[in-house]
Amino acid sequence: MAANEHGTRAPPRETLDELLQRELFERLPFSLTVIDPELNVVRANSHFEAYFGDWRGRKCYQVYRDRRDVCSACPALLTFRDGHARVADETGRERDGRISHYVTHLAPLADRAGNVRYVVQMTRDVTETSRFQREHDILFDRVPCYITVINRNFRIIRTNEKFRDTFGRGRGGFCYQYYKRRAEPCERCPAALTFADGAEHVAEMVGVTTGGDEAWYVVTTAPLSRGRRGVEHVIEIAADVTDVKKLENEKLEAERLAAVGQTVAGLAHTIKNLLMGLEGGMYMVDTGLKRDDRGRISRGWDVLQRNFDKTTMLVREFLSFAKGRVPELTPVDPARVLRDIHDFYADTAREQGVELTVDADPGIEPLPLDPDGIEACLTNLLSNGIDAALLRERGGGKVVMRAREQDGEVSFEVEDNGVGIAPEIKHKIFTTFFTTKGGGGTGLGLLTTRKIVQEHGGEIEMESTPGEGSTFRITLYRSRLNKLAREEVRDRDGRKG
Repeated sequence: MAANEHGTRAPPRETLDELLQRELFERLPFSLTVIDPELNVVRANSHFEAYFGDWRGRKCYQVYRDRRDVCSACPALLTFRDGHARVADETGRERDGRISHYVTHLAPLADRAGNVRYVVQMTRDVTETSRFQREHDILFDRVPCYITVINRNFRIIRTNEKFRDTFGRGRGGFCYQYYKRRAEPCERCPAALTFADGAEHVAEMVGVTTGGDEAWYVVTTAPLSRGRRGVEHVIEIAADVTDVKKLENEKLEAERLAAVGQTVAGLAHTIKNLLMGLEGGMYMVDTGLKRDDRGRISRGWDVLQRNFDKTTMLVREFLSFAKGRVPELTPVDPARVLRDIHDFYADTAREQGVELTVDADPGIEPLPLDPDGIEACLTNLLSNGIDAALLRERGGGKVVMRAREQDGEVSFEVEDNGVGIAPEIKHKIFTTFFTTKGGGGTGLGLLTTRKIVQEHGGEIEMESTPGEGSTFRITLYRSRLNKLAREEVRDRDGRKG
C-alpha cells in the first residue's frame, strides 16, 4: 500500500471488477434482489427496499406479495431448475399496501460446475404503463370510427370493435378483402401513398359490409411505425358517412322531383295555349277549305305548323328534363369548353350587335364533367344572355363567359348587360317556365340547366339588376365530381363483372 502526502498508507486502488461488484448493484435504476434456492432474499438494493420495504430474513413471496406460501408457477424456482433466464409479468404489493404491476427479469448465477446458486431478480414498475395501455386499448376499441393497423403487404394487424362489427374480424387478412370484398389492392389506395411518402392521406371510399350493404366512409391514413424500408405500419381511421351520403342523394332527388312537380303545374297552362293555337289554325284551314280561300288555308296551315313545332319541341325538352340520369363523366377542360362555345356563337352574336368574350383562369385543371350536359347548360345561359342584351335600348350588348376555381370550387359565369330581371320573378326562374324569347321559347331551358347542374352535384344561382343586366353562376365541387366519377367506374366495372 503506497503512502500519501501525509505519510499514511492510501487504500489499494480497486479494479474495475471490484468497482462493479461494489457499486453497480446499488447504482442500477431499478429494484434488484438476489435469492437462494429456498427463496430467501439474501441481498437487495436500496431501490427494492424503498419500493417493497424491509427484506432481511424474509422470503421473496413474502416481500413481493405479502404471501405466506410460495407462488404457483414461481419463475424463480423454474430458473433454479433449468438454469434459463426468463421474464415474468407480475402483480405485487408495495410497502404502503398499494397494488402494483411490474416486470421482473430473472437471471441465474451459477458456479463453475454449472449449479445455479442464486437467482438475480431485476424488477421494473410498469403500473402506470399498464394503466395507460388499458386505457389505450379501451379507447382504440370503443372509438366510433373504423380503425385498422396494416403492414406493408396490406395485411391487417389489428382492428377495433366497430370495424369488426361492420366488416368482420379481419385480423390476418388483407384490408381490401374486408373493407371492399376485393381480391386485389384498391386503385388510388391512400395507405399505399402513406407507405410511399410517409405523409397523411385522406380519401372518400365505399366498402361492403358483412351483410352486403354499401358503407361510405372518409379514411385518413397515417404512418404508425418506421423501419429500414421506411414506413412499416400504417393506421387507417375511417369515419362512416353512409347516412350523410344517403341524405345527399335523397336531397338531390327530392329537389329534382320538386322541380318536376312545379313544372308540371305550369305545363298544363302552356299546353292549353298550344291547343288553342292548334284549334285556331284548324279553324282557319277548315273555313278556308269551305270558302275555297287559298290565302286563309295557307295562313291557317302556318299557324298549325308553328304550334305543332312548338308542341314537339316542348314534349322533347320536357321528357329530357323529367328523365333522371347519371352524368357520363370524362375529364374536361373548363376553359376549352368556353372557347368552343365562343367560337361557335361569336359570329352570330356579332351579326346581332352583341359582343361575346371569354375570361377563363389559365390554371384550372380538367375535372370530371358530362361534356354534352355542361355544354347544354352554358349554351342555354349564353342564348338567354344574348337575347337579354339585344333588348337594350342603347345597343352595345355584351355577354361575358367566365371560368374560375378557388378551394376546389369551380364556377362558370355567364354575364350580360341586358335589361335584367324584375325582382318579383327572380325566385321563380328555376322552378317555373321562364323564357326571354317570348312566344319562341318553351321556358324549359333554365329548368333543364338546373337539373343538369344538380346531376353534377352542383348549384346554380342568379344575380340581376333591372336595366343593368344579369349574371348566372354555376358552382361545381371538384370533390363531389371525383366521387361521382368513382361511382361511375365502379358501376361500370360491376356491370362488366
